[in-house]
Amino acid sequence: MLMQHSFWPEVEAYLKDKNTIIVPIGSTEQHGPTGLIGTDTLCAESIAEAVGETLGLMVGPAISVGMAQHHLAFPGSISLRPTTLIAVIKDYVQSLAQSGFSRFFFINGHGGNTASVKTAFSEIQADRSFGDGKATSIHCALVNWYEPEGVAKLRKEMFPEGEGSHATPSELALTWHLLPDLARTEALEPKIAPKGGFRDAADFRANFPDGRIGSDPSLATVKRGKALFEEAAKNIAAICREFSEELSDREPGSKGG
Repeated sequence: MLMQHSFWPEVEAYLKDKNTIIVPIGSTEQHGPTGLIGTDTLCAESIAEAVGETLGLMVGPAISVGMAQHHLAFPGSISLRPTTLIAVIKDYVQSLAQSGFSRFFFINGHGGNTASVKTAFSEIQADRSFGDGKATSIHCALVNWYEPEGVAKLRKEMFPEGEGSHATPSELALTWHLLPDLARTEALEPKIAPKGGFRDAADFRANFPDGRIGSDPSLATVKRGKALFEEAAKNIAAICREFSEELSDREPGSKGG
């Protein structure tokens, strides 16, 4: 059930029985010469929709611009400052908490978002702790789609070399599964991009001039993308089911977190 395709009475009816919402979060950034700028959001959003359908849970609108300042030397990349992304997440969650949602399951497609998302969760809990204690208890969880055990194992099997850490064949393969007409699999030079670190946007562009880090995106195929998508949706549905079925009225000091 997609919130964007729903009417408000449908949301109200949903909240009579359930209090969980799945939130896809990605980024708008370069993914090398052959990767879509919307890769991170496309991956997170598609998996979120599959998980929502499997579990009968509502899926919120994607947060499609993330913390990607290190990509700003590449045309088309858009970034929020970490403090801005934290504020966006807080406002998103606290807005829906006003409606009655209390469990927020974030599916993330961009590693650069992780620190800001976790900080936003801490800020949300701090607002409750420093308040009068009467605010609705909010529970938040974050899963990076590419990290569950089954997905990580499949990525390693498919790409023992050339997976890298940015513009990876696994994330590009997933987008080619979603949008096969846009698939670009031509070989790049060097075949496997250099590895290393970076500081700001200028440093990133200087160290990785075509935008890739340690990856060989030509290994991506539609077939591999389909397998990754199905494994991610299965793994994350299991995690989300457990999260959504936990006690929703648990208070600070009770067993659990």
